[in-house]
Amino acid sequence: MSLQEFFIISFFLVLPALYEWSNVFRYYFKFFVYYGIIMVTSVIVIPIMVWKPRNVENLILASLLCRNISDVLGLKWELRGGAHLTKEIPYVIVANHQSSIDILGMFELWPVMRRCTVVAKKELLYAWPFGLAAWLCGLIFIDRLNSEASRRAINRSISELRDSKTKMWVFPEGTRKNTGEIHAFKKGAFHAAISAQLPILPVVFTRFYFLKSEQKILDQGRVVVTVLPPIETTGLKLDDMPQLMAKTHATMVDVFESSSQQLLSQLKLDRNSDLPMPV
Repeated sequence: MSLQEFFIISFFLVLPALYEWSNVFRYYFKFFVYYGIIMVTSVIVIPIMVWKPRNVENLILASLLCRNISDVLGLKWELRGGAHLTKEIPYVIVANHQSSIDILGMFELWPVMRRCTVVAKKELLYAWPFGLAAWLCGLIFIDRLNSEASRRAINRSISELRDSKTKMWVFPEGTRKNTGEIHAFKKGAFHAAISAQLPILPVVFTRFYFLKSEQKILDQGRVVVTVLPPIETTGLKLDDMPQLMAKTHATMVDVFESSSQQLLSQLKLDRNSDLPMPV
């Protein structure tokens, strides 16, 4: 046996032990598998998607192929209020953003909501092959560092989305923050909703109690996704945007707190010791 073969065999023998004993190894290994499946799936679907470029229905195929990632990571999703998503109404969907794991929850929802695009940071466009697949799926890419340019990009797309009855998913907090709370919202989604007179559809993910990035922990877990009744914008003007943002934020915070506490009670977890602490 050569030295190279010895090290390869030793590595695969040690791998299960590292996964079992080291939460740090398990954390990075799970994310490696997550992103690896995403990249492989992107390569598989790109030749199919090129026949229907920039078509949001490509996301349904991608989501069906990627839903197994949750099973691999040990994550379970429960949808409440899903009937709102089935309606062919071009909602502006606003959701809280805790981690890239949010995307796994969205994979569960695409077969339900069907025509729905996502507003994403432009950096993802350059993460090939995922970026190309995302572009073929009709994602809207924005520059997070330029709020005015981002608003223009969203507003340019909103008329087309309205005419095609396509929903637009936005994370109004911007950067993901797994701190156990919903942070302040940016204006983009609300500006677009009022300008196009489209209803806001709030979606709330419960706390990711199983994810502690500081401690490098990613355990098995369960997430409740609650779709709230739409908030109408008919008749509102841009001057009404602060009140609309405040109302949406308050409603989502209330559901976030109550549904998270309910879930944690069901799982018999201690609220203080089992949640990621704010940074």
